Amino acid sequence: MTFYDAKYTFCVNSLSEPHGGHIPAQRKSAGTVSPIRSVGFLLVPGFALMSYASTVEPLRAANRLAGSELYRWWHAAPGDQPAIASSGAAVLPDFTLGSDAGQLDLLLVCAGGNPAAFNDKRTFAWLRKLARQGVTIGGVSAGPFILAKAGLLVGRRCTVHWDHIPAFQEAFPDVKLTRSLFELDGDRITCAGGVAGLDMMSALIARDHGHELGATVSDWFLHSDVRQGVGPQRMDLRFRLGIDDENVLAALKVMEENLEEPLPRQRLAEFVGVSLRQLERSFRSHLRRGVHEHYLALRLDRSRQLLRETSLTAVEIALATGFGSASQFSRAFRRAFGFPPREALQNERRKRA
Repeated sequence: MTFYDAKYTFCVNSLSEPHGGHIPAQRKSAGTVSPIRSVGFLLVPGFALMSYASTVEPLRAANRLAGSELYRWWHAAPGDQPAIASSGAAVLPDFTLGSDAGQLDLLLVCAGGNPAAFNDKRTFAWLRKLARQGVTIGGVSAGPFILAKAGLLVGRRCTVHWDHIPAFQEAFPDVKLTRSLFELDGDRITCAGGVAGLDMMSALIARDHGHELGATVSDWFLHSDVRQGVGPQRMDLRFRLGIDDENVLAALKVMEENLEEPLPRQRLAEFVGVSLRQLERSFRSHLRRGVHEHYLALRLDRSRQLLRETSLTAVEIALATGFGSASQFSRAFRRAFGFPPREALQNERRKRA
């Protein structure tokens, strides 16, 4: 597999390796899940390079540390063209999409950007075919969105990157979506992306070849704090926003959880346990705007996200973000962004065309 960025091209397998002893892979006992040996990566244009690297590099490290080929992998891309990552780097596919996958154990779909705009029927059909053949199907970052569009997550537990959660919930209300780092649900594997891919692959390596090898792979990449799949995707609000006021933090958490049906300011204050006047003062002190202004900004940011990543109408997005009517939504949107939501919708549809 060849990877290149601009004028630079290099072979991933030619990267130098530090020397050291080998970690013997442990055999699985009878009756356990069959170990993963062959992995395919389906790279959807716009995929996040970090998410891809955090899932493929642990396989390379496991082989090196075990001193044997525990894993082999290949890359495919829609249209069999170079897969361009969101960073502009590209990966050349070394496997033809749709061809016989042989003894493939796991296919991971790596996607990013706007997965709602991806509608390649040939890819969807191939994914469903592999699933019928018993291949474990996984998605990384926005990859679970692609799996859901292919109909492969019905009745399954899954996760997706937090940036895609609002659009995912609107598009697939019947899927059991969590906000965890990764989910292993039988023959469906999903990961929120970013460095969580390293946590997930370390868990799979440990499951198949023993805790010591899984831990050593994480250690190889200086990843000393290995996280469980159920861990949160986002850091605590106090660190994300640099705020230590408990009243403001409690109100913000309630706001983020109630964008579709926003709570009145007085209800927020009562929930926090302070007077509305005190809450307003705290918001202006820490966020430089009042409670209503901040709540409105959160809802408008969500609406813009839904405009980008779903096929919902302006009226549906207005309702999903707590506006009583399309006209009320349009006025607030125009004041915030300088153009109406209809214009934003048209621009997004032109990009998808």
